[in-house]
Amino acid sequence: MRSVPPEGAGGGGGRGLTGARRTTALNQIAALAARLVGSSASQVSLLSDVQTVAGGSGLAPGAVGSQGPLEDSLCTVTADLGGPLVVPDAALDPRVSGLPPVASGAVGSYLGVPLADTDGRPLGALCVFDPGPRQWSPSDVAVLQQLARAVVTELEFAAVSAAHRADRARWDLAAEAGGVGTFDLDLTNGALLLDDRLLELSGLDRASFGGRAEDVYAHVHPDDVEDVISRVQRAVDTAGSYEAEYRIVLAGGSHRWVTARGRVVDDDGAAHLVGVAHDTTAQREPMQRTAEMLEGLAVAFIAMDRDWVMTHVNAEAERIAGRPRAELLGRTLWEVFPATVGTEFEENYRRAAGTGVPVVFDAHYPAPLDVWVEVRAVPGPHGLALYFLDITERVRSQRRVELLAQVAAELSGTLDAAVAVARLAQLVVPALADWCLVTLVGEDWRSGPRRGLRDVGWWHADPDLLPVVADYARERVPALTDTSFVARALSTGRPVVVEEDATARIRAVLSPGPAHELLEQLAPDGFAVLPLRGRGRTVGLLTLFTGSGRGPISAVDLATATDIAGRAGLALDNARLYRQQRQLAEDLQRSLLTAPAQPDHLQVVVRYTPAAAAAQVGGDWYDAFLQPGGATVVTIGDVLGHNTEAAAVMGQLRSMLRAIAVTTGAGPAEVLRRVDEAMTTLQMGTTATAVVVRLEQTEDQALRGVTQVHWSNAGHPPPMVVNPDGTVLPLTGLRADLLLGVDDSARRRQYEVTLDRDAVLVLYTDGLVERRDQDLDHGLDRLREALEDLAGRDLDELCDELLTRMLDGHSDDDVALIALRLHRQDRPRPPAAGPNRIPPNVADSPDVVPQPD
Repeated sequence: MRSVPPEGAGGGGGRGLTGARRTTALNQIAALAARLVGSSASQVSLLSDVQTVAGGSGLAPGAVGSQGPLEDSLCTVTADLGGPLVVPDAALDPRVSGLPPVASGAVGSYLGVPLADTDGRPLGALCVFDPGPRQWSPSDVAVLQQLARAVVTELEFAAVSAAHRADRARWDLAAEAGGVGTFDLDLTNGALLLDDRLLELSGLDRASFGGRAEDVYAHVHPDDVEDVISRVQRAVDTAGSYEAEYRIVLAGGSHRWVTARGRVVDDDGAAHLVGVAHDTTAQREPMQRTAEMLEGLAVAFIAMDRDWVMTHVNAEAERIAGRPRAELLGRTLWEVFPATVGTEFEENYRRAAGTGVPVVFDAHYPAPLDVWVEVRAVPGPHGLALYFLDITERVRSQRRVELLAQVAAELSGTLDAAVAVARLAQLVVPALADWCLVTLVGEDWRSGPRRGLRDVGWWHADPDLLPVVADYARERVPALTDTSFVARALSTGRPVVVEEDATARIRAVLSPGPAHELLEQLAPDGFAVLPLRGRGRTVGLLTLFTGSGRGPISAVDLATATDIAGRAGLALDNARLYRQQRQLAEDLQRSLLTAPAQPDHLQVVVRYTPAAAAAQVGGDWYDAFLQPGGATVVTIGDVLGHNTEAAAVMGQLRSMLRAIAVTTGAGPAEVLRRVDEAMTTLQMGTTATAVVVRLEQTEDQALRGVTQVHWSNAGHPPPMVVNPDGTVLPLTGLRADLLLGVDDSARRRQYEVTLDRDAVLVLYTDGLVERRDQDLDHGLDRLREALEDLAGRDLDELCDELLTRMLDGHSDDDVALIALRLHRQDRPRPPAAGPNRIPPNVADSPDVVPQPD
């Protein structure tokens, strides 16, 4: 509920507050608000029965002084809210989206705080806004709230000034009649003459005044009297001018501010200090209220003149600086805070002073303060104002979150959790401790204090001590006793924390030997042993050590370390379960893939590599067998999916294809067609890629040492032929046929090519050539280049090296590989070739399409 502000306090559309001075001051405050938060516009609105724009910056011409309906104003919403109105996107905020400034596009984001008088009655609002959406930070809200107090102070001061102007009119009349107080101090005999007005200002009367300066000094405030006396003495010593402002203590304990000015003059050879004095209480009280407001700010404030001399310091600045203001005022910033020299502090301060543009930045001031601050350096006509917000806790909290994120990334970035956990030592030092040890715990640790323990990671904040920590990690476990802190943490499953005298206490539970000497060099003062727990069992230990200069591990750091230990323990246990599941999957997968046939003079080598990131069986398969007519059939395929269902389908298809090929003696295209029909009949509901290759010879071909190869491809990557001369030929055919399981009526094409002796045929699944970061064509190009480079190698060596080059130690998918070498038949069978003999055989199929050379 809004109320009309009282006369002289900002209400009635600004009654009692009109005038260029007030408008200028409010414009300056509004402009300061816009600069400090980096907005394009700002506004001071006073609310009565209408909204009056009393000041602003970045507004349309004529906006200041204009009036408008309350119901159209965002500032009305702010005043009704009674607290900050934070609107990152005005178009999406139902509180303001329908108001004309938002609908017109003038206001896209808005931040406002209410203005209220000392009785809590609303006067209006101070706001900043931009035409586009933006996020407002908590520090932006805090700055606006502080400036809102300055607006209210200005409004009150304007009201006081209005009353003061009337007083000054009367004062001028009084001055004409001798109302301004005058004084005359005879420097020869010390006699002091005061007129009636100055007697009154000094709290004296004729009866109590003895004609000496000491009579006036007795009424000057104790905090001011020394300054007044020194200023008088300086004027006397220099025969110059005198100027002072001081408080007169009145009856009842109140005080009056008096400003006095004078000059030493020569009156016929006699020196006199003569001058005038007047009451400045009315001017000083608003300034005093402003000073009190700055004093009460939760933000540290330091004002400096153009020579970097500090002229004002509030209580929060004293707290952050750790020094009383008496040690700060009158000294330069560089003298009091030498660590700012040559840092981003100095760079930003000088940039703000040089450009006249406020600068906002975060920075850390080192020990002994050891504080993070958000700094606003605001230039002004008389120097630079600095606003400091202590953000140490916020930064520490943010760094804790970042540390936990680093730990999570480290643990999830590799399947070898033991390696990742070992690297934790480098992450937690020096964030949580001066040095650290990471220990893995085996299943047999219960059989003794040293069994099953292995220090796998260590780090030290001091590089010179890192080798010492490494040696200690090597010697520590053998030296552990049954009463060691490690044994206690293992037996209880709970952290063990020692805050002081750690070196002596650890030494007492270690067996004599090299570990003692190394421990003395490291000299820990405190430590914490944190079990790494995973599913009810301890799988490792994280031990943090602190030196005497750091102090004990704080409760916050211990909580962070406990969180890290929990994540690491779970990762280690997950890795154990993964290894078990992966081994089971690989064993099952390999059990489904029987050994290939080894016909005479034909060497067959197979390889199977499971996906690096999976612990499941897959659908990749290979096979090599003989048909009744003596031809060798080689197949490879891939069922869609990576699960037990895919593996089951793979087993069915492989067996089905083998049975059809053996019982019918059909060529590759006919075999694939019948497999497709069987999949439809059996309603297998899956798809698969496959290549069927048949190798055979006529008697003439056997004599010439060449082999006839027939093949048909159902959507599978093309087999590669490595010719004896090292060239590589992909068996692509005229076009790719459909996958199995898509259309059982589709025609299957069959192709043929004649290969020379010593040729190599390579069949593979798509995991060899496809990756997330490359397309299939690029993978096929890499495969051809690798095969050209490996031509002539032993077949086993060729397969192993091919997998190494193509997979780079990591595979996103399962990979099946089968390679055949056609050995010479005019010589004895080489040991690498198979023992089965191939009778001459002639293929005669109407579907054969000759492969171009």
